[in-house]
Order: sequence, then structure tokens, then C-alpha cells
Amino acid sequence: MPTEDASGSQLLTVAEVAQAMRVSKMTVYRLVESRQMAALRFGRSYRLTPAAVEEYLRRSSLPYEGAPQHPELQSGRSGIAHGRPKASA
Repeated sequence: MPTEDASGSQLLTVAEVAQAMRVSKMTVYRLVESRQMAALRFGRSYRLTPAAVEEYLRRSSLPYEGAPQHPELQSGRSGIAHGRPKASA
């Protein structure tokens, strides 16, 4: 069952995040430990906010044709190539 932090935000366990993302708990631990996903540490346990999970998913989502683009990605300042080459007919 999710708990709440001092601000009233919902806190999720690694198991809850893993289940929601349909990945293993080890995958979530790796994302947290590599600082790709923000988490709070309580002793030996981690708790994650839904906002942190959504932010990770937003950053790691592949763009699709017609999707609104982030301004830095549109201008090419990020140095990251996105999308796939279109197949020629």
C-alpha cells in the first residue's frame, strides 16, 4: 500500500513501481542507483514519488510521428538524434 511523505504526496515502493512499469524490482533498483530515477532512501529501503516515475518515463519515451516535441529537441541543441529514418516507398 502506498504511503505519503510530509507534503502529502504518495510514496511508492520499488515493488509497486516495478509492477506498474512491468519490469523487475532489480531494474527499478538499477535505475535508482544509477540516478536515472529519483528516489528517497529510508534506511535500506527506497520510496519513489509518482512524479519521479512519470518524469523518468517522459525522459525515456521515444518520440512518435506527430508528437509534440520538447523545444531543445526541436532545435537540435541536445545533441541526441531521435526518431527512425522513414522507409522509402
